Amino acid sequence: MPNHSRTGVPGWCGYPKRVTFPVVGMVGGGQLARMTHEAGIPLGIKFKLLSDTPQDSAAQVVSEVVIGDYRDLATLRDFARGCDVITFDHEHVPTEHLRALEADGIPVRPGPDALVHAQDKGVMRARLDEIGAPSPRHRIVADPEDAAAFAAEVGGYPIILKTVRGGYDGKGVWFVRTPEDARDPFLAGVPVLAEEKVDFARELAANIVRSPHGQAVAYPVVESRQVDGVCDTVIAPAPDLDPELAGQAQELALRIAKELGVIGHLAVELFQTTDGRILVNELAMRPHNSGHWTQDGAITSQFANHVRAVLDLPLGDPRPRATWTVMCNVLGGDFPDMYSAYLHCMARDPQLKIHMYGKDVKPGRKVGHVNTYGDDLDDVLERARHAAGYLRGTITE
Repeated sequence: MPNHSRTGVPGWCGYPKRVTFPVVGMVGGGQLARMTHEAGIPLGIKFKLLSDTPQDSAAQVVSEVVIGDYRDLATLRDFARGCDVITFDHEHVPTEHLRALEADGIPVRPGPDALVHAQDKGVMRARLDEIGAPSPRHRIVADPEDAAAFAAEVGGYPIILKTVRGGYDGKGVWFVRTPEDARDPFLAGVPVLAEEKVDFARELAANIVRSPHGQAVAYPVVESRQVDGVCDTVIAPAPDLDPELAGQAQELALRIAKELGVIGHLAVELFQTTDGRILVNELAMRPHNSGHWTQDGAITSQFANHVRAVLDLPLGDPRPRATWTVMCNVLGGDFPDMYSAYLHCMARDPQLKIHMYGKDVKPGRKVGHVNTYGDDLDDVLERARHAAGYLRGTITE
Protein backbone atom coordinates (compact mmCIF):
# COMPACT_ATOMS: atom_id res chain seq x y z
CA MET A 1 0.00 0.00 0.00
CA PRO A 2 1.39 3.47 -0.89
CA ASN A 3 2.54 5.55 2.09
CA HIS A 4 1.27 9.02 1.22
CA SER A 5 2.21 11.88 3.51
CA ARG A 6 1.11 15.51 3.91
CA THR A 7 3.57 16.73 1.35
CA GLY A 8 1.30 17.24 -1.60
CA VAL A 9 1.84 13.75 -3.00
CA PRO A 10 -1.02 13.03 -5.42
CA GLY A 11 -3.54 10.69 -3.91
CA TRP A 12 -3.24 11.74 -0.24
CA CYS A 13 -6.90 11.80 0.89
CA GLY A 14 -7.82 12.16 -2.77
CA TYR A 15 -6.29 15.63 -3.15
CA PRO A 16 -3.97 16.24 -6.12
CA LYS A 17 -2.03 18.96 -4.29
CA ARG A 18 -1.41 20.35 -0.82
CA VAL A 19 -4.46 22.02 0.66
CA THR A 20 -4.07 24.80 3.22
CA PHE A 21 -6.66 26.16 5.62
CA PRO A 22 -8.36 29.27 4.23
CA VAL A 23 -8.55 32.79 5.62
CA VAL A 24 -12.00 34.27 6.09
CA GLY A 25 -12.14 38.06 6.07
CA MET A 26 -14.97 39.32 8.29
CA VAL A 27 -16.12 42.91 7.85
CA GLY A 28 -17.62 44.19 11.09
CA GLY A 29 -16.49 43.58 14.66
CA GLY A 30 -19.78 42.97 16.48
CA GLN A 31 -21.05 39.95 18.35
CA LEU A 32 -22.04 38.12 15.16
CA ALA A 33 -18.41 38.22 14.00
CA ARG A 34 -17.30 37.10 17.47
CA MET A 35 -19.56 34.05 17.41
CA THR A 36 -18.77 33.23 13.78
CA HIS A 37 -15.07 33.26 14.63
CA GLU A 38 -15.77 30.95 17.57
CA ALA A 39 -17.53 28.49 15.24
CA GLY A 40 -14.56 28.49 12.87
CA ILE A 41 -11.98 27.62 15.54
CA PRO A 42 -12.64 23.84 15.66
CA LEU A 43 -12.61 23.81 11.85
CA GLY A 44 -9.11 25.29 11.83
CA ILE A 45 -10.32 28.30 9.86
CA LYS A 46 -8.24 31.47 10.10
CA PHE A 47 -10.03 34.78 10.56
CA LYS A 48 -9.04 38.32 9.68
CA LEU A 49 -11.26 41.08 11.04
CA LEU A 50 -12.01 44.62 9.87
CA SER A 51 -13.28 46.40 12.95
CA ASP A 52 -14.18 49.97 13.85
CA THR A 53 -12.30 49.94 17.18
CA PRO A 54 -10.08 47.55 19.17
CA GLN A 55 -12.83 47.39 21.81
CA ASP A 56 -15.42 45.88 19.47
CA SER A 57 -16.82 42.51 20.50
CA ALA A 58 -14.97 40.40 17.92
CA ALA A 59 -11.80 42.49 18.02
CA GLN A 60 -11.26 41.29 21.59
CA VAL A 61 -10.90 37.65 20.50
CA VAL A 62 -9.70 37.52 16.86
CA SER A 63 -5.92 37.43 16.54
CA GLU A 64 -5.60 39.40 13.28
CA VAL A 65 -7.52 42.67 13.50
CA VAL A 66 -7.40 45.63 11.13
CA ILE A 67 -8.87 48.86 12.50
CA GLY A 68 -10.48 50.87 9.73
CA ASP A 69 -13.56 52.30 8.08
CA TYR A 70 -15.56 49.79 6.01
CA ARG A 71 -16.98 52.71 4.00
CA ASP A 72 -13.52 53.46 2.55
CA LEU A 73 -12.72 51.43 -0.58
CA ALA A 74 -8.94 51.66 -0.17
CA THR A 75 -9.25 50.28 3.36
CA LEU A 76 -11.41 47.42 2.13
CA ARG A 77 -8.96 46.57 -0.65
CA ASP A 78 -6.00 46.55 1.73
CA PHE A 79 -7.96 44.39 4.17
CA ALA A 80 -8.96 41.90 1.47
CA ARG A 81 -5.37 41.08 0.57
CA GLY A 82 -4.57 37.60 1.84
CA CYS A 83 -8.23 36.68 2.38
CA ASP A 84 -9.75 33.74 0.53
CA VAL A 85 -13.29 35.08 0.97
CA ILE A 86 -14.98 38.17 2.41
CA THR A 87 -18.14 37.99 4.51
CA PHE A 88 -19.92 40.30 6.96
CA ASP A 89 -21.55 40.71 10.34
CA HIS A 90 -23.65 43.63 9.06
CA GLU A 91 -25.12 44.79 5.75
CA HIS A 92 -23.80 48.35 5.64
CA VAL A 93 -20.78 48.11 3.30
CA PRO A 94 -21.54 50.26 0.22
CA THR A 95 -22.75 48.12 -2.65
CA GLU A 96 -20.36 49.75 -5.14
CA HIS A 97 -17.39 48.85 -2.90
CA LEU A 98 -18.42 45.21 -2.92
CA ARG A 99 -18.61 45.27 -6.72
CA ALA A 100 -15.09 46.72 -6.80
CA LEU A 101 -13.80 43.86 -4.61
CA GLU A 102 -15.42 41.32 -6.91
CA ALA A 103 -13.82 43.05 -9.91
CA ASP A 104 -10.49 42.62 -8.10
CA GLY A 105 -11.12 38.88 -8.00
CA ILE A 106 -12.03 38.65 -4.31
CA PRO A 107 -14.93 36.27 -3.54
CA VAL A 108 -17.59 38.26 -1.65
CA ARG A 109 -20.28 36.16 0.05
CA PRO A 110 -23.05 37.07 -0.04
CA GLY A 111 -22.28 39.06 -3.19
CA PRO A 112 -23.48 42.60 -3.85
CA ASP A 113 -26.29 41.48 -6.17
CA ALA A 114 -27.77 39.50 -3.28
CA LEU A 115 -26.80 41.72 -0.36
CA VAL A 116 -28.45 44.83 -1.81
CA HIS A 117 -31.82 43.21 -1.01
CA ALA A 118 -30.91 43.28 2.69
CA GLN A 119 -29.39 46.77 2.42
CA ASP A 120 -32.28 48.48 0.67
CA LYS A 121 -35.87 47.73 1.70
CA GLY A 122 -37.24 49.28 -1.48
CA VAL A 123 -35.12 47.01 -3.66
CA MET A 124 -36.10 44.06 -1.47
CA ARG A 125 -39.82 44.69 -1.81
CA ALA A 126 -39.60 45.16 -5.58
CA ARG A 127 -37.69 41.90 -6.03
CA LEU A 128 -39.98 39.94 -3.71
CA ASP A 129 -42.91 41.18 -5.78
CA GLU A 130 -41.20 39.93 -8.94
CA ILE A 131 -40.75 36.42 -7.57
CA GLY A 132 -44.24 36.28 -6.05
CA ALA A 133 -43.17 36.18 -2.39
CA PRO A 134 -46.06 37.20 -0.11
CA SER A 135 -45.54 40.63 1.46
CA PRO A 136 -47.56 43.37 3.14
CA ARG A 137 -49.00 45.99 0.78
CA HIS A 138 -46.38 48.67 0.25
CA ARG A 139 -44.89 51.38 -1.95
CA ILE A 140 -42.28 54.13 -1.84
CA VAL A 141 -43.78 57.44 -0.70
CA ALA A 142 -42.41 60.90 -1.49
CA ASP A 143 -43.60 63.00 1.46
CA PRO A 144 -46.12 63.05 4.34
CA GLU A 145 -48.95 63.84 1.95
CA ASP A 146 -48.07 60.83 -0.18
CA ALA A 147 -47.94 58.73 2.99
CA ALA A 148 -51.47 59.91 3.78
CA ALA A 149 -52.57 58.86 0.30
CA PHE A 150 -51.05 55.42 0.87
CA ALA A 151 -52.91 55.12 4.17
CA ALA A 152 -56.16 55.77 2.31
CA GLU A 153 -55.24 53.10 -0.26
CA VAL A 154 -54.82 50.41 2.43
CA GLY A 155 -57.86 51.29 4.50
CA GLY A 156 -56.57 54.03 6.77
CA TYR A 157 -54.12 54.52 9.61
CA PRO A 158 -52.09 53.16 11.26
CA ILE A 159 -49.35 52.46 8.70
CA ILE A 160 -45.65 51.66 8.96
CA LEU A 161 -42.97 53.95 7.49
CA LYS A 162 -39.38 52.76 7.05
CA THR A 163 -36.25 54.42 5.72
CA VAL A 164 -35.06 52.11 2.95
CA ARG A 165 -31.49 51.98 4.28
CA GLY A 166 -29.80 51.97 7.66
CA GLY A 167 -32.51 50.67 9.99
CA TYR A 168 -32.21 47.78 12.45
CA ASP A 169 -33.66 46.73 15.83
CA GLY A 170 -36.58 49.11 15.43
CA LYS A 171 -34.43 52.04 14.30
CA GLY A 172 -35.56 53.69 11.08
CA VAL A 173 -39.10 52.39 11.59
CA TRP A 174 -42.13 54.49 12.55
CA PHE A 175 -45.61 53.43 13.61
CA VAL A 176 -47.72 56.20 12.09
CA ARG A 177 -51.20 56.90 13.46
CA THR A 178 -51.83 60.39 12.06
CA PRO A 179 -50.54 62.60 9.21
CA GLU A 180 -48.50 64.55 11.78
CA ASP A 181 -46.66 61.36 12.82
CA ALA A 182 -45.39 60.98 9.23
CA ARG A 183 -43.01 63.96 9.21
CA ASP A 184 -39.94 62.57 11.01
CA PRO A 185 -39.19 59.69 8.58
CA PHE A 186 -38.56 62.15 5.75
CA LEU A 187 -36.01 64.24 7.67
CA ALA A 188 -33.19 61.76 6.95
CA GLY A 189 -33.28 62.63 3.26
CA VAL A 190 -33.49 59.02 2.05
CA PRO A 191 -36.40 57.25 0.32
CA VAL A 192 -39.19 56.10 2.61
CA LEU A 193 -41.11 52.85 2.24
CA ALA A 194 -44.73 52.73 3.40
CA GLU A 195 -46.26 49.40 4.44
CA GLU A 196 -49.68 48.44 5.66
CA LYS A 197 -50.01 47.60 9.35
CA VAL A 198 -50.39 43.83 9.28
CA ASP A 199 -52.90 42.16 11.57
CA PHE A 200 -50.57 39.40 12.73
CA ALA A 201 -50.84 36.77 15.41
CA ARG A 202 -47.06 36.48 15.95
CA GLU A 203 -43.68 36.88 14.30
CA LEU A 204 -41.79 33.92 12.91
CA ALA A 205 -38.35 33.47 11.37
CA ALA A 206 -37.16 30.95 8.80
CA ASN A 207 -33.37 30.53 8.84
CA ILE A 208 -31.58 28.77 5.99
CA VAL A 209 -28.00 28.45 4.77
CA ARG A 210 -26.98 28.10 1.12
CA SER A 211 -23.59 27.31 -0.43
CA PRO A 212 -22.15 28.48 -3.80
CA HIS A 213 -22.87 25.17 -5.51
CA GLY A 214 -26.49 25.25 -4.38
CA GLN A 215 -26.57 22.97 -1.35
CA ALA A 216 -28.99 24.38 1.22
CA VAL A 217 -30.28 23.47 4.68
CA ALA A 218 -33.26 24.79 6.60
CA TYR A 219 -33.55 25.15 10.38
CA PRO A 220 -36.87 24.69 12.18
CA VAL A 221 -39.11 27.76 11.94
CA VAL A 222 -39.00 29.74 15.19
CA GLU A 223 -41.23 32.20 16.99
CA SER A 224 -39.62 35.58 17.68
CA ARG A 225 -41.07 37.77 20.42
CA GLN A 226 -40.25 41.47 20.38
CA VAL A 227 -40.20 44.09 23.14
CA ASP A 228 -40.04 47.74 22.05
CA GLY A 229 -39.00 46.69 18.56
CA VAL A 230 -36.08 44.55 19.79
CA CYS A 231 -35.99 40.74 19.77
CA ASP A 232 -36.46 39.52 23.34
CA THR A 233 -37.19 35.77 23.11
CA VAL A 234 -36.91 33.09 20.42
CA ILE A 235 -38.64 29.73 20.76
CA ALA A 236 -37.47 26.81 18.61
CA PRO A 237 -39.50 25.37 17.06
CA ALA A 238 -42.42 27.81 16.98
CA PRO A 239 -45.09 26.38 19.31
CA ASP A 240 -48.33 25.10 17.77
CA LEU A 241 -47.25 25.98 14.24
CA ASP A 242 -49.11 23.92 11.67
CA PRO A 243 -46.57 21.62 9.98
CA GLU A 244 -47.87 22.59 6.56
CA LEU A 245 -47.38 26.31 7.28
CA ALA A 246 -43.92 25.60 8.72
CA GLY A 247 -43.01 23.78 5.51
CA GLN A 248 -44.31 26.70 3.45
CA ALA A 249 -42.11 29.09 5.44
CA GLN A 250 -39.00 26.94 4.94
CA GLU A 251 -39.71 26.50 1.23
CA LEU A 252 -40.26 30.26 0.87
CA ALA A 253 -36.92 31.02 2.54
CA LEU A 254 -35.12 28.49 0.35
CA ARG A 255 -36.75 29.91 -2.78
CA ILE A 256 -35.83 33.50 -1.84
CA ALA A 257 -32.23 32.44 -1.25
CA LYS A 258 -32.04 30.75 -4.65
CA GLU A 259 -33.77 33.56 -6.56
CA LEU A 260 -31.61 36.26 -4.96
CA GLY A 261 -28.39 34.24 -5.17
CA VAL A 262 -27.71 34.30 -1.43
CA ILE A 263 -24.53 32.59 -0.24
CA GLY A 264 -24.30 32.01 3.50
CA HIS A 265 -26.97 32.46 6.12
CA LEU A 266 -30.35 34.02 5.30
CA ALA A 267 -32.95 34.93 7.93
CA VAL A 268 -36.44 35.57 6.60
CA GLU A 269 -38.47 37.39 9.24
CA LEU A 270 -42.17 36.64 8.81
CA PHE A 271 -45.59 37.69 10.02
CA GLN A 272 -48.06 34.91 10.74
CA THR A 273 -51.37 36.66 10.08
CA THR A 274 -54.52 36.12 12.08
CA ASP A 275 -56.10 34.49 9.02
CA GLY A 276 -53.33 31.88 8.74
CA ARG A 277 -50.99 33.31 6.09
CA ILE A 278 -47.29 34.15 6.20
CA LEU A 279 -45.89 37.46 4.92
CA VAL A 280 -42.24 38.47 4.53
CA ASN A 281 -41.28 41.27 6.92
CA GLU A 282 -37.48 41.61 6.61
CA LEU A 283 -34.42 39.82 5.21
CA ALA A 284 -30.99 39.49 6.83
CA MET A 285 -28.04 37.94 4.96
CA ARG A 286 -25.77 37.06 7.88
CA PRO A 287 -26.13 35.10 11.10
CA HIS A 288 -29.18 36.45 12.90
CA ASN A 289 -30.56 36.89 16.40
CA SER A 290 -33.39 34.48 15.59
CA GLY A 291 -30.76 31.78 14.99
CA HIS A 292 -28.72 32.17 18.19
CA TRP A 293 -30.57 29.21 19.69
CA THR A 294 -28.71 26.95 17.25
CA GLN A 295 -25.44 27.36 19.18
CA ASP A 296 -26.70 24.92 21.80
CA GLY A 297 -29.93 23.60 20.31
CA ALA A 298 -28.95 22.40 16.82
CA ILE A 299 -26.50 19.79 15.61
CA THR A 300 -24.75 22.47 13.52
CA SER A 301 -25.12 26.12 14.50
CA GLN A 302 -26.00 28.94 12.11
CA PHE A 303 -22.48 30.31 12.64
CA ALA A 304 -20.72 27.07 11.73
CA ASN A 305 -22.91 26.61 8.68
CA HIS A 306 -22.32 30.21 7.57
CA VAL A 307 -18.57 29.56 7.67
CA ARG A 308 -19.02 26.33 5.76
CA ALA A 309 -21.21 28.01 3.16
CA VAL A 310 -18.95 30.96 2.37
CA LEU A 311 -16.06 28.50 1.93
CA ASP A 312 -18.25 26.11 -0.11
CA LEU A 313 -17.73 23.29 2.37
CA PRO A 314 -20.41 20.63 2.85
CA LEU A 315 -23.11 22.00 5.13
CA GLY A 316 -23.83 20.56 8.54
CA ASP A 317 -27.01 19.02 9.94
CA PRO A 318 -29.52 21.72 11.05
CA ARG A 319 -31.77 19.43 13.08
CA PRO A 320 -32.49 20.31 16.73
CA ARG A 321 -30.83 18.44 19.59
CA ALA A 322 -33.73 18.90 22.01
CA THR A 323 -37.52 19.10 21.86
CA TRP A 324 -37.45 22.80 22.76
CA THR A 325 -34.73 25.45 22.83
CA VAL A 326 -35.33 29.01 24.04
CA MET A 327 -33.03 31.98 23.50
CA CYS A 328 -33.45 35.15 25.55
CA ASN A 329 -31.42 38.27 24.88
CA VAL A 330 -29.56 39.80 27.80
CA LEU A 331 -30.00 43.56 27.68
CA GLY A 332 -28.02 46.04 29.72
CA GLY A 333 -29.75 47.42 32.80
CA ASP A 334 -28.80 49.36 35.89
CA PHE A 335 -26.25 46.80 37.10
CA PRO A 336 -23.06 46.97 35.00
CA ASP A 337 -21.28 44.14 36.86
CA MET A 338 -23.04 41.16 35.30
CA TYR A 339 -20.19 38.80 36.17
CA SER A 340 -21.29 38.64 39.80
CA ALA A 341 -24.70 37.40 38.61
CA TYR A 342 -23.16 34.33 36.95
CA LEU A 343 -22.83 32.53 40.29
CA HIS A 344 -26.58 32.58 40.90
CA CYS A 345 -27.53 31.68 37.32
CA MET A 346 -25.05 28.83 36.94
CA ALA A 347 -25.82 27.37 40.38
CA ARG A 348 -29.58 27.59 39.79
CA ASP A 349 -29.44 25.96 36.35
CA PRO A 350 -26.33 23.89 35.54
CA GLN A 351 -27.68 23.26 32.00
CA LEU A 352 -27.93 27.00 31.25
CA LYS A 353 -25.75 28.28 28.40
CA ILE A 354 -24.60 31.89 28.78
CA HIS A 355 -23.08 33.77 25.83
CA MET A 356 -21.65 37.22 26.58
CA TYR A 357 -20.32 39.63 23.97
CA GLY A 358 -17.63 41.54 25.87
CA LYS A 359 -19.54 44.82 25.57
CA ASP A 360 -19.80 47.64 28.06
CA VAL A 361 -23.15 47.42 29.79
CA LYS A 362 -25.55 50.19 28.83
CA PRO A 363 -29.31 50.26 29.46
CA GLY A 364 -31.16 48.55 26.60
CA ARG A 365 -28.01 47.40 24.81
CA LYS A 366 -27.69 43.76 23.73
CA VAL A 367 -24.74 42.45 25.72
CA GLY A 368 -25.36 38.71 25.53
CA HIS A 369 -27.93 35.95 25.37
CA VAL A 370 -28.83 32.75 27.19
CA ASN A 371 -29.98 29.42 25.77
CA THR A 372 -31.98 26.76 27.58
CA TYR A 373 -33.35 23.48 26.29
CA GLY A 374 -35.44 20.51 27.37
CA ASP A 375 -38.69 18.60 26.89
CA ASP A 376 -41.06 20.91 28.82
CA LEU A 377 -41.61 24.25 27.07
CA ASP A 378 -42.94 26.07 30.13
CA ASP A 379 -39.89 25.01 32.15
CA VAL A 380 -37.46 25.92 29.36
CA LEU A 381 -39.08 29.36 28.95
CA GLU A 382 -39.02 30.08 32.68
CA ARG A 383 -35.35 29.12 32.99
CA ALA A 384 -34.31 31.36 30.08
CA ARG A 385 -36.36 34.34 31.23
CA HIS A 386 -35.12 34.05 34.81
CA ALA A 387 -31.47 33.93 33.74
CA ALA A 388 -31.78 36.87 31.32
CA GLY A 389 -33.70 38.90 33.90
CA TYR A 390 -31.26 38.11 36.70
CA LEU A 391 -28.25 39.04 34.58
CA ARG A 392 -29.94 42.31 33.70
CA GLY A 393 -31.00 43.01 37.28
CA THR A 394 -34.77 43.01 36.79
CA ILE A 395 -35.03 39.75 38.76
CA THR A 396 -33.22 39.65 42.09
CA GLU A 397 -34.04 36.23 43.53
